[in-house]
Amino acid sequence: MQPQHLRQLSRQLVRQLGMLDNQCGSFKLTPVQAHTLIELEEAPCTVNQMAKKLNVDKSNASRTLAILLNQGLVEVSVNPKDKRSQLSQLTGKGHQTLTTLHQQLNDQVQGVLDQMESDEICQLKSSLQRYSRAITAVAKQQGIIVRSITPNDNPSVAAVIRRVSAEYGLTEDKGYGVADPTLDSMHEVYADTKSHYWVIEQEQRVLGGGGIAPLAGSDNLCELQKMYFLPQLRGKGLARMLAVRALKFAREQGYNGCYLETTANLKEAIALYQSLGFVTIPHALGNTGHDACEVRMLKTFEQA
Repeated sequence: MQPQHLRQLSRQLVRQLGMLDNQCGSFKLTPVQAHTLIELEEAPCTVNQMAKKLNVDKSNASRTLAILLNQGLVEVSVNPKDKRSQLSQLTGKGHQTLTTLHQQLNDQVQGVLDQMESDEICQLKSSLQRYSRAITAVAKQQGIIVRSITPNDNPSVAAVIRRVSAEYGLTEDKGYGVADPTLDSMHEVYADTKSHYWVIEQEQRVLGGGGIAPLAGSDNLCELQKMYFLPQLRGKGLARMLAVRALKFAREQGYNGCYLETTANLKEAIALYQSLGFVTIPHALGNTGHDACEVRMLKTFEQA
């Protein structure tokens, strides 16, 4: 899917869902006002908290709460944790209004779901959740650059791999990737046309990376290799983004699938690979030389 196609579909859905209307259900509530009531149903909020929850500026949140206050749907009280601010919460009328609104909108959505088969609904839920997480990840990745490795990056990449390996106890004497003799010449290792290595840079510092290369001893499988990230990069969705880029490259090179080896110590990494469609297999493939990596995973590519 191209960006313009997704944008077109998003615009269509926004219109069909009535997000451009000035009324939700049978109530004279704008979408922003309805979302505000829903957040207050969860817990009372200050203006700043509401702005953060709705991802709007403070003035927008303040104006919306003031309108709902005038309509008798919201009431305010002094914030016991900070006397300088106020907490907004639903009134009895606000609760009643929201209960009716929920029912109206649920009925509307149920009518849509009735047009879909169970498998389609499950796929829709999974895709929307993934899309939402991707939007959040992009916001966290501002100022971070992902680019191809250069010869000048060799020392930095090797240092990252050694530091992360030490953090997780993946020492050289145990046969992990940190023991590879090519660790200090990563640019040269991935110079082949069917290989590639990307580095992640922030404020002109290389803080992580990962790559794709042919799986040694295999006819047409590649291997996801050397995925290492320093702590300041974690929790930003960068590992997934880099893995997705690597898998796209692998498909473009005509590989039949992608193999990887890891260890049970890296629980977050295993969860990531599973979410990308990798499945655990009982035996090693190819000849990686990493006999200490007891978790082997494979993702096969559908052929066009």
